[in-house]
Amino acid sequence: MATIYDVARQAGVSVATVSAVVNNSAYVSPGLQERVESAITALSYTPNQLARSLTVKQTHTIGMIIPDITNPIYPEMVRGAEDRAQNAGYTIILGNSDNQKGKEEAYLNVFLSKKVDGILLIKAPEEMSPPMLEKLRQGPPLVLLDREYPSLQAYTVITDAIGGAREAVNYLIKLGHQRVGIITGASTIHGRFLGYRKALEENNIPFDESLAAEGHYGIDLGYEAASRVLKQNPTAIFITNTSMIVGFMRALDKLRLRCPEDIAMVSYDDLGWSEEFHPTVTSVEQPKYLLGSRGVEILLGRIKGKHKRPKVEVAKNVLHYRESSGSPLIHSSSK
Repeated sequence: MATIYDVARQAGVSVATVSAVVNNSAYVSPGLQERVESAITALSYTPNQLARSLTVKQTHTIGMIIPDITNPIYPEMVRGAEDRAQNAGYTIILGNSDNQKGKEEAYLNVFLSKKVDGILLIKAPEEMSPPMLEKLRQGPPLVLLDREYPSLQAYTVITDAIGGAREAVNYLIKLGHQRVGIITGASTIHGRFLGYRKALEENNIPFDESLAAEGHYGIDLGYEAASRVLKQNPTAIFITNTSMIVGFMRALDKLRLRCPEDIAMVSYDDLGWSEEFHPTVTSVEQPKYLLGSRGVEILLGRIKGKHKRPKVEVAKNVLHYRESSGSPLIHSSSK
């Protein structure tokens, strides 16, 4: 394998001149540059990327941490980030925290040791340790995605969880429902639950604690939560993430109930297969690809010295109207 010394010898120039051409770090006359480039081509020379990174003080890598690689919402977000990064000549290094503080901080330490140019972080629920917070404050540019974390005071790109949930529940109420239950997830429930409460308040419907249950993200836990809520005789249910729909449908079948004839349902998240259920699922779609792409766009700007002030950027959701929410006519006859 050819070395920088071989290139210098072939071109009849100094090693410093070859380095200046490879790294574009100093002026080299057109004639010398052409000789160096010809020697590089003839010898099939590949620069040492680590040494080059140390010279230009950039690795063209971005560290990205997501909470759960098995959650269907995140692959499209990563796709958006990767496409935008690749177009700019950057590579994404991906870590999966499993929503655990220990794993999250381990990946962050790896990113810092590898001198990544920037970090995209979907924060795990727990507070970071003070030493880790200080490292990040002194480290490369960082952008938060999907979840806010005031302790870091970082530029943040999120979706309108409160507004999306509020719109979904308001839609059910407009269809005539007064007893609207909710099945929540875990780490992202706060905004969606607030949106649910807001819709109830705006329509003068008192919050009934018996109509709320936490199902986390699994099918089995979704089934247990749905079973508890359904026994309280709601006429509609708002499910805060799509992965619990299967558990909800299983609970309906167990209780010999039909959707939407006996109970209407709206879900938060739309993962592309909401139309494959029977009935098709009315759902709030988050702009997942846009979230990842915009996060990298902001991060690249920060790497160049822009977007220095912390700011929360909110992307809008879209409510897709399908069969599971039913209609006023169906529910008035059901009652």
